[in-house]
Amino acid sequence: MNLSRTASIIVLIVLNIAIDQVSKILVRTYVASNSQTEIIGQYLSLHNVENKGAFLGMGSDLSPTFRILLLLIVPTVVLALVLVHILRDKTMDKVSLIGFACVIGGGIANVFDRFAYGSVTDFLHIDLGGVFRTGIFNAADMSVTFGMILIVFSNFLNRKKKQNKVTE
Repeated sequence: MNLSRTASIIVLIVLNIAIDQVSKILVRTYVASNSQTEIIGQYLSLHNVENKGAFLGMGSDLSPTFRILLLLIVPTVVLALVLVHILRDKTMDKVSLIGFACVIGGGIANVFDRFAYGSVTDFLHIDLGGVFRTGIFNAADMSVTFGMILIVFSNFLNRKKKQNKVTE
C-alpha cells in the first residue's frame, strides 16, 4: 500500500469535510434561520435553511424510517465502498482520485449533518436572472459537484486516449 497516496486521499477528504463543517458552523452561528441576504445583488444570496431531505429537499416528505435508510444508511455504505475502491485501485488516475475524494468528503459532511442535526444546513443560492438558477446549497454540495465534474472529465480524457491508441 502506497502510504503517500493513501495519506493524500485521506487529507483531501478531511479537508473537504472541514471546509464544509466550518462554513456551516459560521452560518448556524451568524446567519438568522430562514433569512436571505444579498451578497452580490440578487445574483448570489446567503441563507440559513435546514434541509431534511437530499438534493433540493427531495425525500424530506418521507417517513423518518425511510429517511434514515435512504439518507443515512445507504449513503454511508456507498461512501465506504467507494473509499475502499479508490484506496485499492492503484490504476486510477490522479484527476479521478481527486474527484472521488471530493465526492466522498462532501458526502460524509452531509451525512454527518443528517446524523448530528437531523438535517443539512444549506446557505448559498445563485440566480443569474433566469439564465442559471440553483437551489440553496452548501460547501459539501459544491465539493460533490466539483468531484463529479472531475470524474466525468477524467473519464472523457481517458476514453479519448484509448481511442487515439486504437487508431494509431
